[in-house]
Amino acid sequence: MSPDMERPVKDFWRLPAEWEPQWGVQLTWPHARTDWAPMLNEITATYEEMAREIRKREELLIVGEPSNDTWARDHGFITLVDDCGHARYLDFCFNGWGEKFAAELDNAINRRLFDDGTFQGEYVDCLDFVLEGGSIESDGKGTLFTTTGCLMAPHRNQPMTQAEIEQRLKRELHVERVLWIDHGNLTGDDTDGHIDTLVRICPDDTLLYVGCDDPADEQYEELRLMEAQLSTFRTMDGKPYQLKKLPMPRPIYHDGERLPATYANFLIINDAVLCPTYAQPDLDEEAMRIIGEAFPHREIIGIDCRSIIKQHGSLHCCTMQFPRI
Repeated sequence: MSPDMERPVKDFWRLPAEWEPQWGVQLTWPHARTDWAPMLNEITATYEEMAREIRKREELLIVGEPSNDTWARDHGFITLVDDCGHARYLDFCFNGWGEKFAAELDNAINRRLFDDGTFQGEYVDCLDFVLEGGSIESDGKGTLFTTTGCLMAPHRNQPMTQAEIEQRLKRELHVERVLWIDHGNLTGDDTDGHIDTLVRICPDDTLLYVGCDDPADEQYEELRLMEAQLSTFRTMDGKPYQLKKLPMPRPIYHDGERLPATYANFLIINDAVLCPTYAQPDLDEEAMRIIGEAFPHREIIGIDCRSIIKQHGSLHCCTMQFPRI
């Protein structure tokens, strides 16, 4: 047998980075049968602002009322692409972040959209495995970032071990390695530590991460440990990542509860980045400046997210992008 025949067929499927060109973004719209009911006008105004900015730059897919809630990041398709212009749409199970909330309607959205012809490509049923889009970050080059706090949390994929979950991630998402973050969780976070509230991968092997400089803050120690672990990570070439620390918003409370406000939950779209703001002008401006350093060729647009965090999410949580094929 010739050497060429002995080589395995190259796997061209990959999970693209979010900053790669997109054809569109999904918003699952708030309605009166969701937890947004008491503040529907307020949250609708925020969604309208997001929709306007997205629509200026790419297609906007709006899912109407067949939903339990509106967190498209966690019930939307996770998309793989190849080098020949094909797409593979992975439909994972969303179970309300470990059976905390009802999700049967959310979990049926992807199949309905695919059957309606909204997506052109291959549908892949992964519903035997719980995976939320907010729990993973891809550099588009074979490295996946995630958190042990989320993927090893109860009522997701037990009794699978961490090693077994990692193998499943590699197989389904066609990544070469998984970097697990073992520390960091925001007070008020329902997700058990989604990575998109803590650490985001950016071009040029840059990691934007949430930091805390106040030792009296209840989140200080976990975020300090997370920062220390990030400094040990290396790229596939063995080089350290460029680390850029985002500020921590001053505490925001609603009904006596601290909300998980974070600047890490930004949304990358074509030619722009939508950044959460919290009516804290000094910190909002600093966060947008730092995000702008990581994305120097994109417009940085602030979106007031004080409405969204009342339900414990922010911009990235509300959206799911789809790569251009």
